[in-house]
Amino acid sequence: MSDLRKKLKRHSALTIGLFAIALLVAGCGKKAETKEGGDEAEAPTPVTAEPVLRGAIDHVVVADAVLFPVNQSNVTSKIAAPVKRFLVNRGDHVKAGQVIAELESADLTAALEESKHQVDQAQSAYQLLAGATTRDDQSKAQSDIQTAQQTYDAAKKVYDTRVALQKEGALPQKTVDDSKLAMVLAQTQLEAAQRHMEALSQVGQREALGGADAAVKTAKAHYDGLNVQLSYAVIKSPMAGVVADRPVSTGEMAQPGMPLISLVDISSLIARANVPVKDAVTIKPGRPARIAGPDGDLAGTVTIVSPAVDPATTTVEVWVKLDNPGEKLKPGGTVRVSIIAETITDAIVVPASALLNFDEGGQKVMLVVGKDKNAVAQERKVVPGIRQGARVQILSGLQEGEQVITSGGLGLEDKAKVEVQAPKDEDDEDDDDAK
Repeated sequence: MSDLRKKLKRHSALTIGLFAIALLVAGCGKKAETKEGGDEAEAPTPVTAEPVLRGAIDHVVVADAVLFPVNQSNVTSKIAAPVKRFLVNRGDHVKAGQVIAELESADLTAALEESKHQVDQAQSAYQLLAGATTRDDQSKAQSDIQTAQQTYDAAKKVYDTRVALQKEGALPQKTVDDSKLAMVLAQTQLEAAQRHMEALSQVGQREALGGADAAVKTAKAHYDGLNVQLSYAVIKSPMAGVVADRPVSTGEMAQPGMPLISLVDISSLIARANVPVKDAVTIKPGRPARIAGPDGDLAGTVTIVSPAVDPATTTVEVWVKLDNPGEKLKPGGTVRVSIIAETITDAIVVPASALLNFDEGGQKVMLVVGKDKNAVAQERKVVPGIRQGARVQILSGLQEGEQVITSGGLGLEDKAKVEVQAPKDEDDEDDDDAK
């Protein structure tokens, strides 16, 4: 009985061993078949691809910038006087020419009134000299000439008559000499009257009137000076803007040159950015720019590109002017500026996601060569150029129309089988995220 059991055990072990050998042989056969039909066993890698395009791309220089007002002014006092009152407060909007403050001016008003009376007196003195005294002197001088002329004419007539009578022997010589002396005296008086008239007309009147006129002009200049001083007591805004500061209080003494009110015009702003030299050389005044604002991007224009490099930062300062609707941007704040330095109209462009790095340095893309089941990946070294958002320019290595892998290419080997899939829509991606 025990021998029978031993025989049954040996038979069972032999059966199990044969079955195991059969399974091993079957497995080796399948492996051999798999090796022989390896192409059928290799599963293609799913990828997405996009064509290489030719088109325009912008060279965008992005930098941080600080905002400054386009116009600002510190309104100062021109006279020494206490502040009577302010008509604006911080944050108020003002117009050009608007009265914003007043200074005490009672003393200037009194001095101006006194100066006005001095002008009146000078004008009266001038008119008196020109219209009365000078005319009287001239009239008297003219009358003296006429009288002297008549006296001379009468004396000459007497002299001529006596000379004729003396020649006839009717009068003695002494009588003739006496008449001649009288005629000479009359002639002397006539010449003196004529010289007086000439002197009065040419010198006396001119000097007298000149002195009176100078007195009038001096009085008027003093009056005008005080009038200007009085006008300085009323302080007007030199520009339209917003009151940024008011460092002086009512009643304090304002001194010449002392700032009373600070004004800024923030309807337009200047964004000053420090740009690396290699980027600044491509930027020219007039180029468009975009500035990130609280309600979206704002349009700007490059106005100044500094000709000098800051030695401390080795950057170039670039000014971008922009409108500030609603005055939401404030001077002193920082913004992000994107300057379109240049536009390349005929460029080879691919999605930036297609770029991969070589292990030994440089960059590459993976192309899709072939179609459908015969599609394989092909490695291609490229030289990238400028970037704009999700697009990048390729300077060399690609041609228009080629297909570049945009996802699934990382770690993909050259000549590996690929399956091009349609890119997912945003709705599909949202559904996947929800799952």
